[in-house]
Amino acid sequence: MIDPPTVCDCCGGTQLRKLGEDVTRTLESIPRQWKVIETVREKFTCRDCEKISQPPAPFHVIPRGWAGANLLAMILFEKFGQHQPLNRQAERYAREGVPISLSTMADAVGASYVALNPILRLVEAHVLAAERLHGDDTTAPVLAKGKTDTGRCWVYVRDDAPFGSTLPPAAIFYYSRDRKGEHPQGHLAKYTGLFQADAFDGYRPLYLPGRSPGPIVEAGCWVHARRPFFAMADLEENARRQAAGKKTVVLSPIAIEVVRRMDALFDIERPINGKPAEQRRAVRQELSKPLVEALQIYLREQRAKLSRGHDLAKAIDYILKRCAAFTLFLDDGRVCLSNNAAERALRGIALGRKSWLFCGSDRGGERAAAMHSLIVTAKMNDVDPQAWLADVLARIAAYPAHRLNELLPWNWAPNASAMAAAAA
Repeated sequence: MIDPPTVCDCCGGTQLRKLGEDVTRTLESIPRQWKVIETVREKFTCRDCEKISQPPAPFHVIPRGWAGANLLAMILFEKFGQHQPLNRQAERYAREGVPISLSTMADAVGASYVALNPILRLVEAHVLAAERLHGDDTTAPVLAKGKTDTGRCWVYVRDDAPFGSTLPPAAIFYYSRDRKGEHPQGHLAKYTGLFQADAFDGYRPLYLPGRSPGPIVEAGCWVHARRPFFAMADLEENARRQAAGKKTVVLSPIAIEVVRRMDALFDIERPINGKPAEQRRAVRQELSKPLVEALQIYLREQRAKLSRGHDLAKAIDYILKRCAAFTLFLDDGRVCLSNNAAERALRGIALGRKSWLFCGSDRGGERAAAMHSLIVTAKMNDVDPQAWLADVLARIAAYPAHRLNELLPWNWAPNASAMAAAAA
């Protein structure tokens, strides 16, 4: 409050009466506070039997309990959610007067991974029980002798909202040292259902009719199919290049026409997103099917005019050789037109690579995949990942095993007493 005037600015009179007030609001930041919590457990000895009695020690997520649940959650979220490596975190904490060694923080990450593993297994079971999965992978460099190897991070996403389901979305990540097909085949060994992904050859055995426990039905991604055509039909990019005096790209009239036809399919999809599967199927049969049939005829006609090595020919063959996968959405309303759900899940890793550069080991890659699974799943359910991790780490040890489902992001209710204690 600013002291009010006592005399009139105009005439100097003292007969002032309050007319109102103006309030200016300024957003400000309060520096982070650190505190050490001392838990005292008194010992008592019995005068009759000499036995010593003492209350049991509280649960600590990590050995010797040097870090509380909120601090561990902050370290985990900063590392895997905000892509801040542990060395940068350690430097920042030291400047705030709390020096923590890098190896100590790394051990804390490993201990937290072990504590959260039961929740991870529940998320995995929920994802792999889906009717339809999105799948994709991206590079995850891993440290090797004098170099880095190109590891992979695989993701499988359950997101049933596009066809009207109320079941919660979730994502499960896996790490591998290479991109061999045996990895996705192992991840989906017990899965049967719809699988929306790119045309990676490692997925092919999953679609075989004789596969046990049953074949997986392939659904094509029209966004993947559209990309090579769009590269040869980007009028706006050519205009920007021309304005900047750069060399323009040769545009293809065929590519421009194909992109126009595909965009018409996406225009039909937008109003029916989130509608029941049968309603989506009915709209697609009426509006999308004629457009797809006409597009296939157009692609075959143009393909006959192109040489085998032409870029357009390769893009057209990608679609024509997988017609069943690309037209499945016409007969099944659960199928999406794109695999964007998986690509959105991998976005954080793709952006974070420039910050963390590489995984320190295969074990580090596995931990990273696990933590990405939990953080991305929390975000997909509109839950604050750091608050959720802190509460789960504080409660999981004493939580009944048969009720662990209550701690999953979509079922989670914050512990009021724990939240009040953390804020104190």
